[in-house]
Amino acid sequence: MKRATTCIAITLAGSAYLASLPLAAAEQKQDTAVLEEITVKGDWLGPPTKDNVRTYPGGRSVVTDTELQQAGARTVEDALRLVPGVRAQDETGTGILPNIGVRGLDPRRSSRTLVLVDGIPIALAPYGQTGLSMFPLTMQTVESVDVVRGGAAVRYGPNNVGGVINFISKPIPDKFSATLREALTISTDTGNVLTDSYLRAGGFVNDRLGLQFQANTLLGDSSRAHSDTEVENLALDAHWFVTDNASIKAGLQYYNTDTQLPGSLSPKAYAQDRFQSQRPHDKFQGDTVRGHLVYNQNFDLFGSPAEFNWTNFAHTSDREFTVGCLLNAAATSCNLDPSKVSDGAQTSPRTFTVYGTEPRLTVGAKTGRLDHKFTLGGRYVSEDAEQGVDRTRLSTGKVLNAQDFRFGTDAFALYASDTLSVWNERLSVTPGLRAEWIDQSSNNRLTGKVVDNRSNELLPGLDVGFHLWPDKVFLFGNLHKSLQPVQFTQITLEGDTGVEKAWNYEAGLRVSPLSELDATFSYFRIDFDNQIVGVVENGATKFRNLGQAKHQGYETELDWRPSFLSGLDLKAGYTYVDTEQLNSLFSGTAQVAFKNNEVPFSSHHQISLQGNYRIDTVNFNVNGSYLSSAFTDAANTVPENAIGDKGKIPGYWLWNAQITKDFRVDKAIMRVGLGGNNLFNQDYYFRGVDTSLGRMPGPGRSVMLSVQMDL
Repeated sequence: MKRATTCIAITLAGSAYLASLPLAAAEQKQDTAVLEEITVKGDWLGPPTKDNVRTYPGGRSVVTDTELQQAGARTVEDALRLVPGVRAQDETGTGILPNIGVRGLDPRRSSRTLVLVDGIPIALAPYGQTGLSMFPLTMQTVESVDVVRGGAAVRYGPNNVGGVINFISKPIPDKFSATLREALTISTDTGNVLTDSYLRAGGFVNDRLGLQFQANTLLGDSSRAHSDTEVENLALDAHWFVTDNASIKAGLQYYNTDTQLPGSLSPKAYAQDRFQSQRPHDKFQGDTVRGHLVYNQNFDLFGSPAEFNWTNFAHTSDREFTVGCLLNAAATSCNLDPSKVSDGAQTSPRTFTVYGTEPRLTVGAKTGRLDHKFTLGGRYVSEDAEQGVDRTRLSTGKVLNAQDFRFGTDAFALYASDTLSVWNERLSVTPGLRAEWIDQSSNNRLTGKVVDNRSNELLPGLDVGFHLWPDKVFLFGNLHKSLQPVQFTQITLEGDTGVEKAWNYEAGLRVSPLSELDATFSYFRIDFDNQIVGVVENGATKFRNLGQAKHQGYETELDWRPSFLSGLDLKAGYTYVDTEQLNSLFSGTAQVAFKNNEVPFSSHHQISLQGNYRIDTVNFNVNGSYLSSAFTDAANTVPENAIGDKGKIPGYWLWNAQITKDFRVDKAIMRVGLGGNNLFNQDYYFRGVDTSLGRMPGPGRSVMLSVQMDL
């Protein structure tokens, strides 16, 4: 049997990590007779289609390729701003280091949300460093974004207390085609220009083999000083249908960035000029080479349809932050106050070598009137990381090696689930269980101290979906236990720590009372049992499992396509989050009463609005988002300090708009666009990330000009 002409192959372009089930990767489409014989697919989420989202037993939203194009989403922040409950803030202004939080969770370094590309997490160390200190992805390689806020912990552990965000890469087209795109983003405040160049070429060279090459580069500056950016993202993908029922996907990616970091500002400097930089020595460099190989086989197992999937991955990565600081006499400490004149530079190089393998078997069966879809999978991940800190006195060039660690992780996981369906799949119940065995080790090569950390955890889950009124009303609910392992950085400050654990609960309904209206209403709750927090003991900061917190709230998502005006689509999303810290902490010998305070970086209200109108070949899009105020520390400090790293963050609205026009030039299709970001030049900021203390200004108003040609 030859490959069907409608087959779509979604391949990896931006990551390599072992995944139990590649999220939303399109499956091989075969002749009708074969599909009737083989119906079992192991992908828990399935493709991010409207029908799959409508019947998913948890909170889920999809930003499609059309919506990304219409909204002119140049960055991850632009794309996720359209999704209810997701907070995304970029610390560079150019989009290369986004910070993502879901449902009131701390967005810094996206450490509490599992971020994937084609179902494969992009973290440098999926267990030991879940924070995304490098984000090896550019938006032009992305086809759509699938945001799952609940119900995925059994299949996609660990680190998914904030859900799963999956960036789906552009598919290999059925026939050879090419895309050329150039975009210029021009700051209206400073005149700085950022270019975004994209090339794609590929297709199926015969009935069984598809190849694709993509190249995306970013060059230029954001609206701020000291923001010169260079990014190169290259990806080569292949999809080979070995037989009628077996296929292999393979991919290789190279990502490199060399970027100046404008950093945060003190309140005084921000008031003078929010586009300036007080951090002349700050910069970021990183590169990664990633590869993957995925084998998929459909077959009969004792008369029942089955699917076997085997995913393998490997990557080697380097990244390095350099920050200017004021050194003490012995260079043993580094003052990061942006108002101080830097006489030193602190560099934190990291190298990562990661490998993993995961087989998964899915079998369908029927017992009486009960349908089963049973999945059994296993995973092994090996991580090796080196982490150093060097301090250089600029006047003399003398270097102090302040930190030199080597970390290792061996992680094993087994998971199983059984989807039981009755009444022609009107009611589906999926109990599942995941077991994690995590062995971590650290070697302080400056002191010779070696520490081992072992964790064994069982993570149960349950998902329920019920078609109360087919195609009209769908009820859902889920509860899952999730974890985040001890992080390498936490180990460097010692302390007695174990994995963080949390329970996620969710219940809601999706309704489609009219063909032109879809709505989702849901309630959620997150209970942290033992967040890892820093405490001061005998004058030294250490980490302990002391933090308990509660997040709860509700979400609403509406999509209206009024029949009286063809081409108009109106969308709205609202999330309310109420958070509470459930314990006090100790600082030295004194108890600090943080109990009943709000969780830092948690806004009570979040709104997303989008209007799109298409007339023939012209498209008009306007989208806005709102975040209410939030605290930045556990003490819920309101007045801002002189550095600007504490104090309440004001709420703000952001509005973007874009007009696009499509043309046909011979056999090519051309699209030109004119967009405006931060249309009203909103003055807004968030607090600094990591070593960059103070106010982190958001980008000012900019104009984007784009031209795309599809051949």
